[in-house]
Amino acid sequence: VQLQASGGGLVQAGGSLRLSCAASGRTFSTYIWGWFRQAPGKEREFVAAISPSGGSTVYADSLKGRFTISRDNAKNTMYLQMNSLKPEDTAVYYCAADRSYRLSTTIRDYDYWGQGTQVTVSS
Repeated sequence: VQLQASGGGLVQAGGSLRLSCAASGRTFSTYIWGWFRQAPGKEREFVAAISPSGGSTVYADSLKGRFTISRDNAKNTMYLQMNSLKPEDTAVYYCAADRSYRLSTTIRDYDYWGQGTQVTVSS
């Protein structure tokens, strides 16, 4: 079982990036998927999560309106579209999968984790 995050990079403030998280080893269509991030010197924090069908989502309050989470179960892949990026969005972004049936913002609820992808936003 492996989650592979990709799509990070260096972008100027106000720009956009689209992160992807591909799962291999099993089908994650029944799992909650989530994105978290960790900035230098800070704790890992919740970004967004999406239900198995994609019909329900939850976001960190500070990110609503700028970030959009989505998934394609046929491709076993999740996405995070990030717009209007700010320097404070600079972090390593991690994808994760949760076997439960309830959207969670809590790190300990997630069972599988990707390796992270670096996002750097310059001012």
